Amino acid sequence: MFGLMQQQSLLISSLIEFADRHHGDGEVVSRRVEGDIHRTTWSGVARRARQVAHALDGLHLGLSDRVGTLAWNGYRHLELYFGVSGSGRVLHTINPRLHPEQIAWIVNHAEDQVLCFDMTFLPLVQAFQAKCPTVRQWVALCDSDKLPTDTGIPNLISYEAWIGGQPTDYNWPQLDENTASSLCYTSGTTGNPKGALYSHRSTILHAYASALPDVMGVSARDAILPVVPMFHVNAWGIPYSAAMTGAKLVFPGPALDGKSVYELIEAEGVTFAAGVPTVWQMLLGHMMPTGLKFSTLKRTVIGGSACPPAMIDAFREDYGVDVLHAWGMTELSPLGTLCTLKNKHLKLPAAEQMRLRLKQGRCIYGIDMKIVDPNGQELPHDGKSAGDLLVKGPWVVASYFKHEGGDPLVDGWFPTGDVATIDADGFMQITDRSKDVVKSGGEWISSIDVENIAMAHPAVAMAACIGVKHPKWDERPIVCVVKKPGADVTREELLSFYEGRTAKWQIPDDVVFMDAIPIGATGKMLKTRLRDQLADYTLPDQR
Repeated sequence: MFGLMQQQSLLISSLIEFADRHHGDGEVVSRRVEGDIHRTTWSGVARRARQVAHALDGLHLGLSDRVGTLAWNGYRHLELYFGVSGSGRVLHTINPRLHPEQIAWIVNHAEDQVLCFDMTFLPLVQAFQAKCPTVRQWVALCDSDKLPTDTGIPNLISYEAWIGGQPTDYNWPQLDENTASSLCYTSGTTGNPKGALYSHRSTILHAYASALPDVMGVSARDAILPVVPMFHVNAWGIPYSAAMTGAKLVFPGPALDGKSVYELIEAEGVTFAAGVPTVWQMLLGHMMPTGLKFSTLKRTVIGGSACPPAMIDAFREDYGVDVLHAWGMTELSPLGTLCTLKNKHLKLPAAEQMRLRLKQGRCIYGIDMKIVDPNGQELPHDGKSAGDLLVKGPWVVASYFKHEGGDPLVDGWFPTGDVATIDADGFMQITDRSKDVVKSGGEWISSIDVENIAMAHPAVAMAACIGVKHPKWDERPIVCVVKKPGADVTREELLSFYEGRTAKWQIPDDVVFMDAIPIGATGKMLKTRLRDQLADYTLPDQR
């Protein structure tokens, strides 16, 4: 017996139509590439998204043809989110921080038919466009009078000219909800990037779950600043959850420095922000010396890499902002966990609460997870046993686009490549990437723990721990450190800082001071490149 309910596919077009109908005057504010502030509403976004759909129809794009974007967070990019996917095409967001050769490979692999780009990236597009024969239309996200006359790019048109004359009404197609909606390529894998191909159904379910009170808690009363890029796993799904709830959106564009982000938060009454730790380091670095405070910001979600305890303390104690640790990955659309405390934990002492806040959090509805030993045997959720983390759920990949890399699943579970513990209350904590964990004398040393202790030192701006070969212990940890401007600390002082904060055998064997630690396209430390830089390094006891 089936239920007697209406059958209605879960489609991305329904999000923008809902936002238009019920939150039409909700604000969407963008700092543009040009530097000025642009203001529109959800109704304005919906109207222009329908014009995008007509423009794509005019190019005779077929169902599921790919439309690439190389763009910052802004209103035009948001219009493409809904106009492309809503009309049955696939939005392919491309990370502009990649090398031109990598971008060309990704564009060709995706077989993008249209590529839309912010003018910031004109030189980048000029560097690779000749290698991308599938692209039939290049669109510069600018006004017509801002488009140079001689770019060397064939079939180039300004965005405003492209959609400007199109009708503002559109009959969105009634698609199967499992139709592909967007495509994101991983950046953390070995070999060629792999495409995670999301569906309308997976995107809507992820947006629902992300908006729940125990997750991001998004509502129409929020003003959201997604500092996490729209080219990085669809800004963690925030554009979709915002449309679903009618929240105000505030886009920072290319200006991600501490001063610009702070000014935007204050000017637009931002209540909720999301981004990677490196962005918040810049923000705090701007605020601390000048004694600035927040007047509206209440909470921030930090993901992408582990958030140092000192940063959580600074946000909570100095600025009254609740920091929510999150974990996910491209293959998870991306959210898997978010760290909100249960009611019983609110009675715990502050130190015990902090111990929980440092974890990556609990599963959100729709995600299941387990940890296993090297033989695939499930380990207990005791908060101590560490194993390989596996996940499954309706917004977790089943396979990669064009089956690149073969079948990734293990008995229906996706292996994340992370090493983690899970406690009895379901709080998961990443102890390392399986490729980054330091294996010393048969025991595992968490590189994240080593980094967090270094980051707690007042003179340290950034720290990265890697394992170095050792004839007796297999590997020993060293910590690479970037000092804060004007600060000073010696090797001996930093190593003594570890005493009493971790077991003696887990204290790094050396400190390597550097001007900079290599950062990847998504703001994560590139430990592979760091290892290459230190290929000739030898430990002190072997010199």
